[in-house]
Amino acid sequence: MALATCCLKSFAWEDTPTGQTSTLGPLNTYIAGTNTERAILFVHDALGWTFPNARLLADHYAREVDATVYLPDFFGGETLPFEPILAGRFHEVDFTGFLERNARPIREPEIFDAARALRQQYKKVGAIGFCYGGWACLRLGSKDHDPALVDAVSIGHPSLLTKEDIDEAAVPVQMLAPEHDVPYPHDMKVHTFEAVMKNGLPLDYVHFPGVEHGSLVRGDARVKGEREAMARAKDAAVNWFRQWLYE
Repeated sequence: MALATCCLKSFAWEDTPTGQTSTLGPLNTYIAGTNTERAILFVHDALGWTFPNARLLADHYAREVDATVYLPDFFGGETLPFEPILAGRFHEVDFTGFLERNARPIREPEIFDAARALRQQYKKVGAIGFCYGGWACLRLGSKDHDPALVDAVSIGHPSLLTKEDIDEAAVPVQMLAPEHDVPYPHDMKVHTFEAVMKNGLPLDYVHFPGVEHGSLVRGDARVKGEREAMARAKDAAVNWFRQWLYE
């Protein structure tokens, strides 16, 4: 499945990120919050760990959930150019080479290691991921891990996702799903309902009408409804983690 070439009173859109840069194991990591019992692992999209919007979201999660949020660099120091991607000039970006260098089998072990490190330190651990990070969060919450690496996952407009990823889910799943999403099409949306319910898991499916893949991190003020969708998605994720990290 191809990777998509991809405020308001409730969102501090114009702020400067307030977290700090440190490490999680060998990975450079943006860290927000100081809670010593609850953590959230944020698996970024193709724009990477330095994208300001991702860091602002991490700040919000940390402040509003009351958790320590870790946003590591899972692309080995590689950073794609923001401007042509946000402007839709995808032909200027080598997505094919990027995906080869950051293929699932290459990055999955370090994503798992990051979650294990947090699990050793914190009482409760959640994971959230958008686009590229979507498949990773389902893998973190899969039946493969006993004991579980995370307690709950939130996923926004996932890419590179397979039906097996969904089938193997073993923790509560929140899906933040824009209406228009080529990498997460209708059949995968239906399969999410069927598989997660078959597994007897809590599912929070949040539909975002009129917006497209990437909108829940991009939040482009020039696109009708996109900032509102981004703020709504942030609020939904906050409420989700308040429930599952504090039960």
